[in-house]
Amino acid sequence: MRRVNRVNLLWLLAFTGPGAAKNDASELSLYSINTGSFVYHMTGNVGDYNEIFKNKFFSVERKFSQESKNSMLVGTMKNSFNDRCLSVGMRRDLHEINSRWMIKGVYAYTGEFFAKAFSDCGNHGSYHDFKKVTGIGFSPYIYHALQYNPTTFFGVEAGIIAPDIFATSIQWSFR
Repeated sequence: MRRVNRVNLLWLLAFTGPGAAKNDASELSLYSINTGSFVYHMTGNVGDYNEIFKNKFFSVERKFSQESKNSMLVGTMKNSFNDRCLSVGMRRDLHEINSRWMIKGVYAYTGEFFAKAFSDCGNHGSYHDFKKVTGIGFSPYIYHALQYNPTTFFGVEAGIIAPDIFATSIQWSFR
C-alpha cells in the first residue's frame, strides 16, 4: 500500500506545474518513466551494499520541450545502505550517435526530504558525511550513460554513477 502512495505522489509531482493543464498528446510525449535499475559497486565491495535490483529506483522525467536536450526528473530509490531517498535532477542529452543511440548525463540531488519516508537517507556513507557538514543527508549523483532505444517508447541504458557504481535502467516514453 505504501508503494502505491509513493507512486501516486510522484505522478502528482510530475504532472502538476506549468503546462499541466494541456492534456494533449504533445504534452504527454514530453514525459517518460525510468524503472528497473540494476546497480553494482565496482570497488570496496564486500557484499554489504544494497545492490543488484534491490534499490527499487523509480522516476518521472519531463523534457523542457520537444527539441530540448534537457529534462528534469523526480524519483525515489533505496541507496547503497537500503535507506529510502528522494532524487531530483537534470538530464542532458550529451551526444546523439544516431536515432537509436545516445550518450546522456544526469546530475542529481539524492538524499533526505521533509517527508518521513526519506528521513533516514543521511544516516550512512557519503550521505552522512554531507549531513555532518550541511545538516542535510544527501549525495550528489553524477551519472553518464549510453542509452539504446530499440523503439520510440522504450530505452535501455548502462553507465557509471561517479566514482564507481555501475548502473543500468529502463526508460519508458510516451512518444
